[in-house]
Amino acid sequence: MRKVIALLAALWIGLCPPSIASEPFTVAAKGAVLIDADSGRVLFGQNENEMLPMASTTKVMTTLLALEHATLDEKVTAGKNAAGVTGTSLYLSQGETLTMEQLLYGLMLRSGNDAAVAVAEHVAGSVPAFAKMMNDRAAQLDADAHFVNPHGLDADGHKISALGLARVMREAMKNPTFRTITGTQRKVIPWAGNEYSRVLDNKNKLLKTYEGATGGKTGYTGKAGRCLVFSATRDGLSLIGAVLNCPTWFDTATMMLDYGFENFRAEESLEAGQDVTAVKVQGGTVRTVSAVAAEPLRAVVPVGTRPEVVLNLPRALTAPVNRGDVIGTAQIKSGGRIVAQCDLLAAATVEKRSFAGSIRRLFRNWVLRLSRASA
Repeated sequence: MRKVIALLAALWIGLCPPSIASEPFTVAAKGAVLIDADSGRVLFGQNENEMLPMASTTKVMTTLLALEHATLDEKVTAGKNAAGVTGTSLYLSQGETLTMEQLLYGLMLRSGNDAAVAVAEHVAGSVPAFAKMMNDRAAQLDADAHFVNPHGLDADGHKISALGLARVMREAMKNPTFRTITGTQRKVIPWAGNEYSRVLDNKNKLLKTYEGATGGKTGYTGKAGRCLVFSATRDGLSLIGAVLNCPTWFDTATMMLDYGFENFRAEESLEAGQDVTAVKVQGGTVRTVSAVAAEPLRAVVPVGTRPEVVLNLPRALTAPVNRGDVIGTAQIKSGGRIVAQCDLLAAATVEKRSFAGSIRRLFRNWVLRLSRASA
């Protein structure tokens, strides 16, 4: 009897595999998160809201602000503060001038702390002023963070959550120049007064080892441990992850990305401008108007599930209706939750029906019938 029960149990487990858990595994990090880059939705989290030191992943925010407040061809001169900063360095000499673009490559690929100070002083006039800009921008992104400096060297209060870091990276990845810089494996920039140029190799190993990797930033200090923010795209699905204080940073990032691509897929239910349905119009010159999607309706959904598209539209509209008016919404629901939404717009203008207009239409119809009868 026991053998029969065991056999039935084994068959049950084989036929009914466990569903995807909200946190299917744990990782060797004090803080970790994986998000959908398009929507920002959290797909996996582990202490993702805990504020922790971030080391040189700080430089994602530094680069984002530089791109938002300066042009790539601006000349940046290193001052004594930049030339004297400790840690990983481009070995800038005081008075040395490079373009903003060259410094940003040095910032993101070599992780030059001196480049970070030079950029901060150029953009804001001082490191404290730049730190305020960093904190203000983090607040705009709803990213839990407190920045003290532009490079990430250990400092009291210099912290971020894994989710906050992923949100900063998500915003940065919207910038095409940032995407180019963070996805570059090697860059050569000038070295004034030296017979050699600076050869910058990207410290993000995922660019070489992970299919679809698009960018990221490493960081390490004794207090922060190994930190990494990373991104990858496959089959229309873009993921961003972050790990803080993670001894196995690249292995853990690989595991998290694998989980994301194996268990989620990108679903596009509507294209921008797609005709969705017709809506009745009361008191109009025509009886219906088409509702079209204002933008693509996309969502990330678990593999093996069928998302539901829900239309929220009135039974009828009242004329006049203007082309482009928002007349409803379309939603994707997965597991009973709304995971994406877009507006539905009126595809044409429908004027209000008037007595004079009705007489004109009757007259036109009468003339048309007469012409057909005499043909």
